[in-house]
Amino acid sequence: MAEATTQVLIFTYGTLKQGHGNHHLIQDLILQQDAIFLGFHVTHQPHPLVIGLHGIPYLINLLGHGHQVKGELYSVSNRGLVRLDELEGISIGHYERLPIELYEEGKEGVLVATEAYFAHRSFGERLWERKGKVGLTEFGEEEGKGYVRIEDRPHGCDVLHDITSFLSNNSEEL
Repeated sequence: MAEATTQVLIFTYGTLKQGHGNHHLIQDLILQQDAIFLGFHVTHQPHPLVIGLHGIPYLINLLGHGHQVKGELYSVSNRGLVRLDELEGISIGHYERLPIELYEEGKEGVLVATEAYFAHRSFGERLWERKGKVGLTEFGEEEGKGYVRIEDRPHGCDVLHDITSFLSNNSEEL
């Protein structure tokens, strides 16, 4: 790792996973020695995982709701973390990086303390309710087909504005 003194464990459950729309960033971090793949993991406790506007997956910080969620674990340098935080919109309130416990798939006995990107608290719980409190166990290949990359969204698209509008609208469409 480029910055061996600082490593953060990051659980990816959506578009950063292998085979999904933003995995190119993880691949670049690996090439730059700013990330290492540590394996397939599952959340220790259930959490809601829903798909929002533009096919964006959101893990919601409501412990005990939803399902145990499958994903991938990476060790990421501080430099890599800055790039992930930028993609996830930490500074604008799109996601927030919070602690979560995982176990390696097939090895339920050993818990790993890590962090994941959760839907920001300003809308996460309302999104869960708006989605009928029905969540996923995994953002898989089929779900990934609905993801619209940032560069493919309409010019001037503001995801936070769109989320706010969706949550205040009674329409069933997402």
